[in-house]
Amino acid sequence: MALRDFLNRVINGRQLTEHVATGKTGTVRDPYGNDQADGLTPQRLARILRAAANGDPLAYFELAENMEERDPHYLAVLATRKRSVAQLPITVNAASDAADHKKHAEYLQSWIDDGVLRSSLFDMLDAIGKGFSVMEIEWKTSVGSWTPGKLIWRPPTFFDFDRDDGETLMLREAAGLVDLDPAKFIIHRSKAKSGLTVKSGIARVAAWGWMFKNFTLKDWAIFCQNYGQPIRVGKYDSNATEEQKDILWKAVSQIAGDCAAIIPRSMEIAFQEVGSKSASTDMFEKRVDWYDRQVSKLVLGQTTTTDAISGGHAVSQEHREVQEDIERSDALDLSTTLNLQLVRNMIAFKFGPQDHYPTLSIGRPDEVPLGEFANAFDIFARNGLKLPANFVRSRLGAPAPEGDEETVGGRPEAAPLKMTARQAVDRLFETSAHARKPDRDDVEHLTDRLEAEAAAILDGQIDTIRTALNQATSLEDAAQRLAKLDLKDEELAKAMASAMMVSHLAGQAALLDGLDDERK
Repeated sequence: MALRDFLNRVINGRQLTEHVATGKTGTVRDPYGNDQADGLTPQRLARILRAAANGDPLAYFELAENMEERDPHYLAVLATRKRSVAQLPITVNAASDAADHKKHAEYLQSWIDDGVLRSSLFDMLDAIGKGFSVMEIEWKTSVGSWTPGKLIWRPPTFFDFDRDDGETLMLREAAGLVDLDPAKFIIHRSKAKSGLTVKSGIARVAAWGWMFKNFTLKDWAIFCQNYGQPIRVGKYDSNATEEQKDILWKAVSQIAGDCAAIIPRSMEIAFQEVGSKSASTDMFEKRVDWYDRQVSKLVLGQTTTTDAISGGHAVSQEHREVQEDIERSDALDLSTTLNLQLVRNMIAFKFGPQDHYPTLSIGRPDEVPLGEFANAFDIFARNGLKLPANFVRSRLGAPAPEGDEETVGGRPEAAPLKMTARQAVDRLFETSAHARKPDRDDVEHLTDRLEAEAAAILDGQIDTIRTALNQATSLEDAAQRLAKLDLKDEELAKAMASAMMVSHLAGQAALLDGLDDERK
């Protein structure tokens, strides 16, 4: 079956289902490889790195794998960086609002929901350490569609770079290097520095520190073995026979492990303690910790999340922001790789080549934090801003109630928010428990007085708020501008208090008038 990819090239469907970059013992793609870390010396490490830079990276790829296997700290910080991206949300955006583009996005989202991509992100991020990672796509076919059934990680030792440009990745074969079919492979690159991919991985920079740290660990182990327990000294008489000397040597050499030995009565064993061991031990530990901190900086950009150091919450928060910046960059690189090398072919195989394709995005939504959004919206709502309820619910992650479904929250029915000064005074007199309602002329007179006193204050405040909102560039900016406004709330409060006092006195006067009428 012939398909067309996003570049309108004809693709043989049968080739999409066959495995290409498989490994086999005894071939150029040996799945086991060699251990380059055994007996590593500065001279041999220099040769390995030089060979990689000059077009022979096989030993370097093997060493990069050995480094992860032998160093818990290096493995931990690499896994932390990879997992922080691999668990981020994956969203799909349609190319436009056109019906066809929405259909393409739904098709892509349906495949993402199957979990194939999610389970493969960790392996794709192997590029962080080695500079690149290769995933072979195992396409599966159903009714009229081709989707990736698996994304299979292939060891970097199975590949090499083109000798001419040093960048084009090719498959190792017995007869030489073979081009990779772009419809079958995803090549993700992650660069810690600019330059050739083989020289831009973190493992190349970490290799020197990793080697010297291992030298320190070996020295530390030897020191502990020799001085972590007393030195055993066996003493024998001048007339001791060779057999007696052998017995004494056996006792001295075995007593540390067995804690028991049999020696002639005439012989003696003395235990000599070594002083000032703590200072020597601290030297080894501090050196190992220093190398670990350098690796933490190299991989995560900071040390607070991996090492217990002083600095308090402020430093921890700042270091976490650095880690989030790296996480965001890794997620953007990964999204770009998938959109260019996978998404377009998926849509083209199903719907044919398109002018525009949907895109997937890996990462947290770049939105105002929920607390800041709630505070800003509260201020805006009280000043007349209206938002669709669906938008607010989506930001809160809360669904809309359906039918007669039981709900919590909400607010009781309240009086209209907009009330003129005249309505306020009328309401005051209507609800007064101390006086009968004065004559209409009195109410109108008091209302007119309150409107005159409050109108200028209210008009000025409304103009000030409107100006602040018009100048704001975002919700956060508007909230900050409103908080800085010097609203004349005291003057308005005085005007309202004065009106209420006058109305109260008017009510008292009306009550006294009523009593006088009854007496007459």
